[in-house]
Amino acid sequence: MASDSARRLRPFSFETRILLLALAVGLPGTAAALLLLWLGPYSPRLQWILTVALAGVWWWLAEHLRQSVVRPLQTMSNLLHAVREGDFSLRARLPPQIEETDTLDALGQVMLEINAIGETLREQRLGALEATALLNRVMEEVDVAVFAFDDTARLQLVNRAGESLLAEPADRLLGREAGDLGLADVLEAGPVRRIVAKTFPGGFGRWEIRGSAFRERGLPHALLVISDLTETLREEERQAWKRLLRVLGHELNNSLAPIRSMASTLAGLLSRRPRPDDWEEDMQSGLEIVGNRAEALSRFMAAYARLARLPHPRLAPVDLPALIRRVAALETRLPVYVERGPAVTLEGDADQLEQLLINLLRNAVDAALETRGGVGIGWKRNGPWMEVKIEDEGPGIANPDNLFVPFYTTKPEGTGIGLALSRQIAEAHGGTLTLENRQPGPGCEALLRLPT
Repeated sequence: MASDSARRLRPFSFETRILLLALAVGLPGTAAALLLLWLGPYSPRLQWILTVALAGVWWWLAEHLRQSVVRPLQTMSNLLHAVREGDFSLRARLPPQIEETDTLDALGQVMLEINAIGETLREQRLGALEATALLNRVMEEVDVAVFAFDDTARLQLVNRAGESLLAEPADRLLGREAGDLGLADVLEAGPVRRIVAKTFPGGFGRWEIRGSAFRERGLPHALLVISDLTETLREEERQAWKRLLRVLGHELNNSLAPIRSMASTLAGLLSRRPRPDDWEEDMQSGLEIVGNRAEALSRFMAAYARLARLPHPRLAPVDLPALIRRVAALETRLPVYVERGPAVTLEGDADQLEQLLINLLRNAVDAALETRGGVGIGWKRNGPWMEVKIEDEGPGIANPDNLFVPFYTTKPEGTGIGLALSRQIAEAHGGTLTLENRQPGPGCEALLRLPT
């Protein structure tokens, strides 16, 4: 009974309502015509024939009106359904006269807009497919392993390098958990960049691991990129050893050659009979030369040990303006102009940053004394960076390629580690250090950038 009641109360469909409205519109005229027909002087046979004909015309007109409304809606429904299903090839056919005169009625405008939507979506899908194909081709050609995991740590995407790294084809890798693939430890590290020594089924070596997060369909996903650094690090290590041996060999030869020569001279002097009258003075002078070169060699080795044993910075709040003013006050050879800047507190190692600024200011003053110029220091905020700039009016940089080469120096008493040590301190704090000639004007500009 309840279902029968619900069926009786169910509203008419849209098509039925259109038909009923069309019949209602024609009802008054049809009723009036029938009334005049049956009240007129006509025979019953004619009255029935005309009544049936009039009722048929009335129904045909109502049905034609219903079709005129429903069919365009059905066409639009089919077009929209095709678009929803990804078929952008269907188009609404416009009447020829509308296509020729470009005078569109309301229905024609709707159909034209649907056609335009389908064409736009087709072009966008074509562009997306081409971009996806290009991305897939790039991923296949790059020599880094790329893995994408869903929110349950199951592998959803892997490129050819990833297959080689895990020594299995993609169809056997997709859908498996990170733990089964031996990637759980690197995946759990999160969005960090680090270098590890690890053994994978496809090889052993040192790898750079970078992780990042993204969302797909509202769910979190993880992207893992693993690069083989073995050959790169070995080549860098070979180049570093070559540079180190070149520098060590140069410095050792500079010290050992005069020591060897002087030792031979002194040995010859002692073996002479009779000895010259001033042989003691020559002996004393030669020993002084040997001692000076040995002391220089000792200073060189101490400087090398200092550069190689720089500890990690111990981070703590640092009042940058106060640190800059204190370092500027330490320089007594030349007044250092301190430009006022914003108050800022950084996270850093105050001792290391102070040593960095002392090295830069000492170099700036050394250069300015050659030309009797000035030295200035200032700081400002530039986005996420705090920039400290030290300028001098010295002769400028003659050989910028060797600025940060350890043990390279143009000063008679220099060790050649000041700038190398300063850049090492800056990079340990996540910053950068650059030196270049001032433009315009003579002198040099040192720019230290530290994260705020």
